[in-house]
Amino acid sequence: MFETVIGLEVHVQLNTRSKIFCSCPTSFAEHQNQNTCPVCLGLPGALPVLNKEAVLKAMKFGFAVNATVNRRSIFNRKSYFYPDSPKAYQISQFDVPIVEKGELWIEDAKAEAKRIGITRAHLEADAGKSMHDGAISKVDLNRADTPLLEIVSEPDLRSSDEAVLYLRKLHAIVRYLDISDANMQEGSFRCDVNVSIKPKGSAEFGTRVEIKNLNSFRFVKQAIEYEVERQIEAWEDGVYEQEVWQETRLFDTDRGETRSMRGKEDSADYRYFPDPDLRPVIVTDAMIEEAKRLPELPDEKVRRYTEELGIKHKDALVLTAQKEMAAYFEAMIETGAPAKSAVTWLTSELLGRLNKAGVEIQDSPVDAETLGRLIARIEDGTISGKGAKEILDHMMEHEERDIDTLIEKLGLKQVSDDGAILALVDEVLAANADKVAEYKGGKEKLFGFFVGQVMKASKGSANPGKVNQLLKERLDA
Repeated sequence: MFETVIGLEVHVQLNTRSKIFCSCPTSFAEHQNQNTCPVCLGLPGALPVLNKEAVLKAMKFGFAVNATVNRRSIFNRKSYFYPDSPKAYQISQFDVPIVEKGELWIEDAKAEAKRIGITRAHLEADAGKSMHDGAISKVDLNRADTPLLEIVSEPDLRSSDEAVLYLRKLHAIVRYLDISDANMQEGSFRCDVNVSIKPKGSAEFGTRVEIKNLNSFRFVKQAIEYEVERQIEAWEDGVYEQEVWQETRLFDTDRGETRSMRGKEDSADYRYFPDPDLRPVIVTDAMIEEAKRLPELPDEKVRRYTEELGIKHKDALVLTAQKEMAAYFEAMIETGAPAKSAVTWLTSELLGRLNKAGVEIQDSPVDAETLGRLIARIEDGTISGKGAKEILDHMMEHEERDIDTLIEKLGLKQVSDDGAILALVDEVLAANADKVAEYKGGKEKLFGFFVGQVMKASKGSANPGKVNQLLKERLDA
């Protein structure tokens, strides 16, 4: 039996307006090599100037994960050459990062909490982007010197599922903090995975392999599971030392497997030294006060939803997993929708329809206020739950949003008048005298039959609560 050991290095692109060491914009999808200048191109004589906004965003993250935010940190030069790295070195933080010794809590399907340590979070400049077209490779340096926050976990994760839970939580936190759009498709949130195995109970970790640049939760899970299986097979076949060595691997998404890229460097290979063009970063009291002003984060929302609104813990986790989902839910509550009804109609009814249509909650054709008004009409008995589903289906396909107009247009208004419903009840009971006798003789399961017959006679327009109440009174008389 083997145990998996996983550590993650997540690169979060900070949503500053300009790059980390120059005034070039960080806008995405511009014409190639347009957002560049002598500083981010590494031209001789160009001097970097640190972006204060990037430092503040890094500090916010530090306080959000209960970390130490260092008042003094240092930028280093990390020496390596790739075609998309114009300086032949990267400006990064090494021995004294801006953030260290934090934590993040994850919960599994059984609601069991686990602490994952965060070793450090340091600022660095991103590289450019290589684009390959057959035998031709091109380099776009628009992304060069975009500010990154690299977040390094402790090797506390023990499965691909835990790794995905950690990444989803981290993704939510940086979006709640509004320090990154964390768009995985655009590379604003990408991950390197360090994987090793060890015999269960052993204190010594196996050889660590790094899988680079994974940009989806699904690929992270697949890559870990493939790599763990590869390492276990090598161990069991007696070729572990020959086939598993400290290296960097890529994940082939088409074939679902990792493959060797290059040997993994140690820190000595990068020849770190303090950047002579950048002085140490000294954080002021005013910056600390500003960075400590945090929004309500996912864990705090879960606590409030469960304690104050009486929502089930698992539902609160769903609602807070995305910043937009929580905002939508709270907008529903502001319309007066009861919390439990809002949860059901958001997570089951609306999300089901959005998922089927491939639409995200922030792009929902039905806004929170409209869904809240629909729930209000269920609560006051104007329409049934079934009728409300018909209206929601209609709104998913059409632009009409006035709930009362739609109720009239679709003929979904419930009959709640006692006299009208009693007339239907009496009609049904008279037509089924034999079953009435059976019911009064002790066959109480027939009650559901009577309810169904009254609803059928009303063509579904009778208020079910009223039907149940009046039927009970008539049958027990």
